Amino acid sequence: MGDLTSRVFARLDARLNHAGPEPVALALSGGGDSLALLDLAAAWARARGRRLLALTVDHNLNPDSADWTRFAAEAARAAGADWRGLMWQGARGGPGAPARARAARHALLAEAAREGGTRVILTGHTADDVAEGEWMRADGATLGRLREASPSPVWPEGRGLLLLRPVLEERREALRDHLRGRGLSWLEDPANADLRYGRGRARAALAQEEGPAELSATVVHASAAHEPGDQAWAGVLPLWRDLPAATLAAVLLCAGGGATPPRGDRLMALQARLARGEDFTAVLSGARVEASGGCVQAMREPGERKRRPSAALLLTPGRSAVWDGRFEITTDRPGLRVETAAGRLAQLSDQDRTALAPLPPAARAAAPVLIDREERPVLAWRAADVRALGLRRLALALAVFGGETTQEDRLFQTLHGETPPSDLFSDEDC
Repeated sequence: MGDLTSRVFARLDARLNHAGPEPVALALSGGGDSLALLDLAAAWARARGRRLLALTVDHNLNPDSADWTRFAAEAARAAGADWRGLMWQGARGGPGAPARARAARHALLAEAAREGGTRVILTGHTADDVAEGEWMRADGATLGRLREASPSPVWPEGRGLLLLRPVLEERREALRDHLRGRGLSWLEDPANADLRYGRGRARAALAQEEGPAELSATVVHASAAHEPGDQAWAGVLPLWRDLPAATLAAVLLCAGGGATPPRGDRLMALQARLARGEDFTAVLSGARVEASGGCVQAMREPGERKRRPSAALLLTPGRSAVWDGRFEITTDRPGLRVETAAGRLAQLSDQDRTALAPLPPAARAAAPVLIDREERPVLAWRAADVRALGLRRLALALAVFGGETTQEDRLFQTLHGETPPSDLFSDEDC
């Protein structure tokens, strides 16, 4: 058996009985993922003496859906499986159609499975579906995360039913290669490429992605031409024009210091402007994006703190505090509070203004300053230990997004650009 077949057989063997009168159900749409699973599961069923029941739901949302159902029926019978067609009677398009169709599909599959005497439904979700789901959640969707096995999501129709996803670790293209090798064809649902829906936008965005691990290294270590990563100590993070939406959202979240990533149409519009090569300045989720030619940077929008003022952060000597979600500040000096530099830049010393001079004006205004009891401002780095959180937060987020295993030792290493140049706030400047 080929490697793919062996892997799928092993997953099915680990979860299913090798003998018994009950059939195993399979959700069959006629697309490449479910057709490949049908072929693999039918081979497993023959080898293990189990019956396979293929279930096809006609969502009645496309004029070709009846033809798709007939195609699925023929494929199931050719594979030696029993087949049953199911119809969504309450079908209607419009906003929320994918979510309604998903709920109806699960209910119909659950009812048919119970009637057929089976307790397990196989579905053809792949690793690409997992990635698309992550992208859609970052875009604001409320989809649950896919696991190899999970209970049916509908109640009470799905009581006692298990959903099993034996190709969840496989790539979509690998399944299509399997079908090509077997001389089998499949259907392509145009809705999967429809950018009005989250799934279509996710597929389009991820198709342009160069690879999360590579992007992680690019963002963290920055470009040799511009070295914008050297300004991460002040909260300035580099951007590239071809970032996928999920990575762009992560950069903006870390630059803005917030807890909710940007989503929806505004994120997609910003991504499109970057991809078109436009020069512009835009604000999203508290982050300011400045794009000029090949230099694109994200930083805190200082005006956000003016529009939504927060209480001053009073520092307790010897105790670290997080300010604006972007900096961790610790000082031994009493009587200091943290504020933004906006409106106080002219009061800073010549040395402080020199230290800020290489930064974009918005980043200067968004820098933290410490105010003493006599209302004299000083850049926080002069009187405190300041740790910029944006770059480390982004590096960890992209490592998780890229599926990397983060080692404990790496959490203690200083990242390039995370701290200011050694001579920028030396004692000689004070």
